[in-house]
Amino acid sequence: MYTYTWKKYLPVIRLLLKRSADAEQTVSLNRTDFEKTTKLRKPTCSFSVEIVKGRLNTFNNQSVPAKDLVEILQEDEITRTLLRQYQYAISLSSDFLLSIKNITPVATLQEEEK
Repeated sequence: MYTYTWKKYLPVIRLLLKRSADAEQTVSLNRTDFEKTTKLRKPTCSFSVEIVKGRLNTFNNQSVPAKDLVEILQEDEITRTLLRQYQYAISLSSDFLLSIKNITPVATLQEEEK
């Protein structure tokens, strides 16, 4: 349902995944991209997910936008590699602010640097 929208933002998301090693990254997404997809005047697309070892780490049912985002990230070779290598917390707020944070434990990062 949201795959077209996420594909549009994939180059930006890829860059933010790479930069998130230093600090949390955010980008404001265009509300109309989500409105076109759902045909709702004010779609609610907020979600928060954790991706560990390339897999969605969920304890409850995730929203359609979250599942579609992870699916698009898994289809891209570069983002798939990053997702398998590190752990990420990705969230989309109700005002369409996408936030990406690298939550890989410090010990794991230090081992890779050696």
